[in-house]
Amino acid sequence: MVPGPEGGTWDITEVQRPVVPAGQILIRVHASSINRAEFRRLRSLRTQPGKSAPEARVGGGDAAGEIVELGTGVTGWKPGERTMGRCAGGFAEYALIDAREAMPVPAALSWEEAACIPVVFVVVHDALFASGQLHKGETVLVTAAPSGVGVTTLVLAKYLGARVIGTSRSAEKLERLKSHGLDVGVVTGSEGFGDAIAPHIGENGVDMVVDNIGGDVLAPSIAALAVGGRFVTIGRMSGVLTGELDVDRLAERRLHLYGVSNRLRNAAQRAESMRRFVADLMPALGDGRIRPIIDRSFALDDLAAAQAHVEADHHVGKVVIRV
Repeated sequence: MVPGPEGGTWDITEVQRPVVPAGQILIRVHASSINRAEFRRLRSLRTQPGKSAPEARVGGGDAAGEIVELGTGVTGWKPGERTMGRCAGGFAEYALIDAREAMPVPAALSWEEAACIPVVFVVVHDALFASGQLHKGETVLVTAAPSGVGVTTLVLAKYLGARVIGTSRSAEKLERLKSHGLDVGVVTGSEGFGDAIAPHIGENGVDMVVDNIGGDVLAPSIAALAVGGRFVTIGRMSGVLTGELDVDRLAERRLHLYGVSNRLRNAAQRAESMRRFVADLMPALGDGRIRPIIDRSFALDDLAAAQAHVEADHHVGKVVIRV
């Protein structure tokens, strides 16, 4: 699947099977998940007046599948093994994964579940384990809880033994998340976010906020934090990139601010994040204590419908493409 000539849409076309460079693994893709960053890249490909159409490329930022071929220098893997990882081109029959970022697929996981792991689970692990250092008994506020990042935050926070407050514009979605361990659901709108969450955070505030919305909820999120609280920003679903920061509150409550993104990380840094993730969470993925929450899966031919489903905000959890 590659973006169409005008960008913003997907076309089905034949592309050459990737040649396997040194240090890479070629897989036969079985599933790939949709990440919102894919849509931002699609929009950036739209032709601007006076400029030629950008070169099309295969979409899909992660994939799970069987190993077909190993590049020079790759050790510890063999053809036929199940693997998953970040990639460039998961919406295709074949994709390349950097061997340093490849992870084994536990037998307990389906291909669809495995496809949810490489991007969003590793990012949320970075937020909760490496940056925020969430502990058992603490309380975390998760904005846009039904989103892919939101539900993964819920899953991993409950695994750690935390109490989770989630926000959404949909009461129905929040009710669905109760079966996955959500302790408190708060219906919020575009205005009055702080007033909506205030009755649920208590006088002392929450230990952590994981934000997937953007700058328009920065001020009330900071105000919601307890002494020593941690604010972690992952997504910017609203498109608002700036917000008001109360530096007096920041200092008075000795708060910590973290940004989590892989955009500027090099391959070695991403590989180190993967190693920490495998050490902390692969055993729980292998024995079923942790399972991804999947909203729906679509066939590759229905990628446009999958995109519309996500952009219409109909989903609770990850949306997966079957290849």
